[in-house]
Amino acid sequence: MPQWLCNQLMRAFQKKDSRQIRLLNDCWFFYRSKPLKDDGDRQTGLLP
Repeated sequence: MPQWLCNQLMRAFQKKDSRQIRLLNDCWFFYRSKPLKDDGDRQTGLLP
C-alpha cells in the first residue's frame, strides 16, 4: 500500500471520518484491481 494512502487512512480513522474512509477504501480496491501493463522487462528493471 502506498505511503500516502496509509497516511490518509490513519488520519481519516483518527478523525472518525467515515466518508473519507470509504473513499480511500474504494481507491485502494481500484488500485489493487487495476491490471498491470505488461511492458516486458521494463517493470523488472532489466532493460539497459
